[in-house]
Amino acid sequence: MPALLAKADALARTMMMGGHGRRHSGNGSEFWQYRPAQAGDPARAIDWRRSGQSDGFFVREQEWQAAQSVHFCCDQSASMQFSSLKDQTTKMDRAALLTLALSILLMNGGERVSLDGLGTPPRNGAQQLRRIAQALCEPKKDEFGAFDAADYLPKSRAVLMSDFLGPIVSIERAVGTAADRGIHGVLFQILDPVEEAFPFQGRTVFSSIGGGVSHETLRAGDLKSRYLDRLAERKDALYNFARQAGWQYDCHHTDKPAQVAMVWLFQALDGGAS
Repeated sequence: MPALLAKADALARTMMMGGHGRRHSGNGSEFWQYRPAQAGDPARAIDWRRSGQSDGFFVREQEWQAAQSVHFCCDQSASMQFSSLKDQTTKMDRAALLTLALSILLMNGGERVSLDGLGTPPRNGAQQLRRIAQALCEPKKDEFGAFDAADYLPKSRAVLMSDFLGPIVSIERAVGTAADRGIHGVLFQILDPVEEAFPFQGRTVFSSIGGGVSHETLRAGDLKSRYLDRLAERKDALYNFARQAGWQYDCHHTDKPAQVAMVWLFQALDGGAS
């Protein structure tokens, strides 16, 4: 856990928090903008100094600073523990790093964060961060990840990180449930580069990490086109789930820098990625 926390903190420091999720007017202490006074505005809302510089009346608006709640689902199933090379990070390690680094960024900005499986609502603070880090260091024995957004707070944010190679019904149901509750979020798929390239030839035994799925073939190369078609279909389905729900979707490979994924995720949470 200390190593994960250190890596996540270093990754979070590479980005500036900025004004995530708060760039509109509301209750707060930071100046947002001046706007022309409208019928119904109380006299105490008028900024008389600014109004004295023109022929009209102006209201000084503050930036909205209500904390948001962000739910993280970080897949820690056996499927996510795969890496094609010994010195390459696993899908689960990359997902855990990104989840924790984003949690640090969001908490530093005053947001509340939760992780599926913790059994606690979204919270801020060092204790919540330690709970998340500890949970991220405990892999699951399930073959594939399962997803359930039933306990997510309405109007909150959600980040689902997984390879999304398991039953697709669970993914579709979770996104649909979240969208019905006004939750905006991200489907972030993480794959090993081998899972994208399928470089296998000749006799090959394919076996899942959990041992629940196994297939042997003498001509692995003959499976490549069908495999790539199935993978493309899964990606299209994830993209469509996200689009229909007003969410964002992206696919990240573990041989790429974590910083690239962080930038995309941060912008996606703020509604700026595509």
